[in-house]
Amino acid sequence: MTMFRRIFTRRLALLAAVIGPGFITASVDNDAGGIFTYSLAGAQFGYSMLWTMGPLMVSLIVVQEMAARMGAVTGKGLSDLIREEFGLRITFLMMLALVITNFGNIVAEFAGVASSLELFGISRYIVVPVAAAVVWLLVVKGTYASVEKIFLTASLFYVTYIIAGLLAGPDWTAAAVATVSRPGVEGIKNYGYLFMVIGLVGTTIAPWMQFYLQASIVEKGITVRQYRASRWDVILGCIFANVVAWFIIVACAATLFSAGHHEIKDAADAAQALRPLAGDYAYLLFAGGLFNASLFAASILPISTSYVVCEGLGLESGLDKRFDEAPAFYWLYTLLIVAGAGVLLIPGFPLVHVMVLSQVVNGVVLPFVLVFMLILTNDKELMGKHTNSRLFNVVAWTTAVAMIVLTMAMILTQR
Repeated sequence: MTMFRRIFTRRLALLAAVIGPGFITASVDNDAGGIFTYSLAGAQFGYSMLWTMGPLMVSLIVVQEMAARMGAVTGKGLSDLIREEFGLRITFLMMLALVITNFGNIVAEFAGVASSLELFGISRYIVVPVAAAVVWLLVVKGTYASVEKIFLTASLFYVTYIIAGLLAGPDWTAAAVATVSRPGVEGIKNYGYLFMVIGLVGTTIAPWMQFYLQASIVEKGITVRQYRASRWDVILGCIFANVVAWFIIVACAATLFSAGHHEIKDAADAAQALRPLAGDYAYLLFAGGLFNASLFAASILPISTSYVVCEGLGLESGLDKRFDEAPAFYWLYTLLIVAGAGVLLIPGFPLVHVMVLSQVVNGVVLPFVLVFMLILTNDKELMGKHTNSRLFNVVAWTTAVAMIVLTMAMILTQR
């Protein structure tokens, strides 16, 4: 018993030492755009979209594990590896696509911060500049270790959505059946249905996640020796993120869809609509969760984008470096925050379209990132004995091909 206790304690200590990158990356995936997309799925389609959660969780675990494994084995970020293996021209095109996509996501995060506090009568013209200053100071003045602790704490607040889902009083039988049911054939011919499925994939397995996770693994100093424990960090984070997403859909299906409230303009509107249907507690939890998620993601998405660009161009990057040691990294981070917050303050800006479209664009861009990852993780010279298993290749290739087919089907049904 004593030996078993020692082994368990040692493994628990190792997990505690490496936990962070996987759990944080998966948690922040449920950002303002994600919460809005999940809420809209529940409001428009009820429980019928829950079938996506199982396959998405499997795909997310596989894709995130691939990124984390590459970081541990090679000691390099994903953008860095793409530049080395495929050249600067392809890397530049990928960087451009990701910067444009991520910028839409960053705007969505500040929109989430603003709309969550506007529910309590605080103007966005006060909230947004203050939030921008807070996330800038957090990263620029902190170290990787200090920032990670704050991000891990923020991750725990996502439990508010699970509680909100419970308070919504859903039909658990209907939700369970919908989760394991096959999608209806009629949905394949419906543009709105396909648009939403692609949005759900794009917000659950966003391209930026793979770049941020791999860079975080490298910066935290996780190597192959610690990777077995780090792998659990990735898996547990992915499971938690998908459970939270499931409860967001369920909460909105049980209240908004059932009440015929099928259209919401943002995630805060979903919280407001919940109030008369599920009570003040569910409303406050949903609104509070939105603020936490938005502020959290408004910090991480600009970091991810800065990692992509600086690694791709071979420039210094990292939260443990000072401003003067990695000026391009921190100036780009600053520019993204200022521009993202500034755009939101433009009167009449079409925010709803940007929020949903950014998630759909994530889904359209995802296959290209996955192809790069699959080629790299199956390169024996690069990965040695840590190349992909057959199962991982099947899941990842299926995800990439499915997204291409869904995108083509969406385009065809739009006509």
